[in-house]
Amino acid sequence: MATYTFDVFTSLDGFGTAVDWPGYWGKEGPELVQSRAEAFGSDRILVLGAHTYRDFYRIVQSGDDPTFDLINAARKVVVSRTLEEPLEWSNTTLVAEDAVSAIPRLKAESDVPLWSHGSLSMNRALMEAGLVDRLVITVFPVITGTKGRDPVFVPGAEFDLELLDARLFDGRVQQLIYAPALHERN
Repeated sequence: MATYTFDVFTSLDGFGTAVDWPGYWGKEGPELVQSRAEAFGSDRILVLGAHTYRDFYRIVQSGDDPTFDLINAARKVVVSRTLEEPLEWSNTTLVAEDAVSAIPRLKAESDVPLWSHGSLSMNRALMEAGLVDRLVITVFPVITGTKGRDPVFVPGAEFDLELLDARLFDGRVQQLIYAPALHERN
């Protein structure tokens, strides 16, 4: 059975994006770019929700990042009940059902890992259902304050996290890899 990884970028104050901040919050460096090439260039299937699919497709078409060719070439699955075929992006399959029911089937059928970047509401639901095997959080050394958008884990359930690995990129960007477990109250 394939594993499912939820990969997400965040500011220190917990936001996935911010108004008037550049990509990577202006903290892009060669080690970070190499890690993204590894994430998107590996033999895995990229799983996206509808909103992230539309955003990624628009951003990747701009062609100004070395990982964009890898993302274009990657096998992609979009889990959405709102999108309709045909999808514009090559190597993309639409799974027109709820993610919580689709992901167990995709994990069982896949011979390679499933990897999802962003897709916050979908991945929060998958975490709550116990379907996320790995949580990869890349923390950028910024506080976005009132400019922060897209809270990564709010609203959402409570989780205990087991730290599996930690890496530092370019002396400033921290990547933490966890195994998440739904927090149980005593």
